[in-house]
Amino acid sequence: MSKLFGGMGNMLKQAQKMQAEMKKIQEGLAQKTVEASSGGGMVKVVANGKQEIISIQIEPEVLKEDKSMVEDLVTAAVNEAIQESQKMVQNEMGRLTGGLNIPGLF
Repeated sequence: MSKLFGGMGNMLKQAQKMQAEMKKIQEGLAQKTVEASSGGGMVKVVANGKQEIISIQIEPEVLKEDKSMVEDLVTAAVNEAIQESQKMVQNEMGRLTGGLNIPGLF
């Protein structure tokens, strides 16, 4: 019986260690950013590892265009920034999990 409880204790310690590592990674991801653009760089969006948009830059020439075109360029750049941020999170978490995809982890 003591081996069973000892094994469970080790698993609990490993889970706590993994949880602490995840917290460190999450804090680090909040500081890391990715940049995406659309319209040949006319619209640039920066997002962090928490999938928060940090900034949007729009070249003045774009603002002379049709409103719907500007909206499409912003939407495209934001969507790409979020996708890049998600990839960054997956890469960072993959280091912790050894490449296993654990549902609900992020």
